[in-house]
Amino acid sequence: MDIKTLIAECTAYDFKLMLEEKKPKSWLKSVSAFANGLGGSLFFGIDNDGIIRGLDNVQNVCEAISSKIRDYMDPLPEVEMTPHVVDGLPILQLKVNAGHYTPYYYVGDGQRVAFVRIGDESVPATAEQMVRLVLKGSNKTFDSLHTDYKSEDFSFTILANAFKDRIKQDWNKKFLLSFGFVTGTGNLTNAGALFADDCPLWQSRLYCTRWNGKEKGDAINDAEFTGNVLMLLREAMNFVKSNTKKSWEKLPDGRKNKPEYAERAILETMVNHFIHRDYTVMGSEVHLDIYDDRLTVTSPGGMYNGMLIQDLDIADVSSERRNPILANVMAQLDYMEKRGSGLTRICNETKALDGYRDELKPAFKSTPTQFQTIIFASTDMTNVGDNDGDVSETKLTERQQKILNLIKESPTISGRQMSEILSVSQRTVERDLSALQKNGILKHEGKDNDGMWAILC
Repeated sequence: MDIKTLIAECTAYDFKLMLEEKKPKSWLKSVSAFANGLGGSLFFGIDNDGIIRGLDNVQNVCEAISSKIRDYMDPLPEVEMTPHVVDGLPILQLKVNAGHYTPYYYVGDGQRVAFVRIGDESVPATAEQMVRLVLKGSNKTFDSLHTDYKSEDFSFTILANAFKDRIKQDWNKKFLLSFGFVTGTGNLTNAGALFADDCPLWQSRLYCTRWNGKEKGDAINDAEFTGNVLMLLREAMNFVKSNTKKSWEKLPDGRKNKPEYAERAILETMVNHFIHRDYTVMGSEVHLDIYDDRLTVTSPGGMYNGMLIQDLDIADVSSERRNPILANVMAQLDYMEKRGSGLTRICNETKALDGYRDELKPAFKSTPTQFQTIIFASTDMTNVGDNDGDVSETKLTERQQKILNLIKESPTISGRQMSEILSVSQRTVERDLSALQKNGILKHEGKDNDGMWAILC
């Protein structure tokens, strides 16, 4: 390491002009934060401006650091002390390795505090961050934790149907144990709760919004969903289909479809956000926002290893999974690939669309508290139908098409009857009926109780 290139404090290192033996918390909080995170270094003998001032007695500083760490840190972090001489001035580097037994506490002054690194500061961990540190230190993940819910009180019909539809395999109750959904005593794990039909984890939520324009302002359509992760995935895909358009180009012998987004890219995006999101953040949800020119998905929790995705080559991103049980089941259902190539696939599927340009490459952004995927529309729908023989149409979801088929068979059918036939809530049916009416496909004639439906196109 070239010490002269360290010009400012950052996430990875701190500068200390001298060792404050009477105020050990002033620098031990950084030791705690580094050990609780990705590791880092403190440089003693360098001021806050990055100017090297040197130390009077490096050996004494080393001994004092060792003593203070033993007295005030619990558990003891793994550290290395290395003296350097720069421009004839001695300094000391205290390297703190990322810890395996988190949380690492500063214990002193009647306090027991674990710190984390946020930018160039070491700050006390929040309650949610403490949960993550405890899980990491105990080598456990959120989805593997046991709950008080008894498996006998829950059904897994949605999961069983997914197995049948996607991999042509009948569901067997023994899978609950082998997949890690239940404990030996018959209690659900968090993973089991997330896949149960009536998921009791209220933070498993999805907020969908179709905005009018390219920024958040007036919403054209919105929906909220809570519960089973497979249901959330299905509703996310249905919302995208209902709120995006496809066009086609007239050809001499037919037509060529020109969708705004690659369906597989959207599916891969939603799967990634549902299985990699941080479920320990209680007041949180996955957000799906559709604009005129792009689609964004945002979920709680940054990269599991603490790094920033925008600083990495996505082709080299390691497959570290915050919720490995969820990831394994999604892989079994062929919703994702086991080797962790989801981000690359999102890019490749989008690149394969007609009308793709380099500036439309999907973007990935993360902070310590959230992850965002941005997919740009490959086809500009603003003036579709005005030139080049392009025609646009509303893309119906599978459920909306089933609703139209029911109406064709019985124009007087009620929303409650549709919900019973389709095995979905009446609110879900009403939402689809509203979307079909807004798109000019359907209208209701007469009174609510004794009227009838008319299909317009």
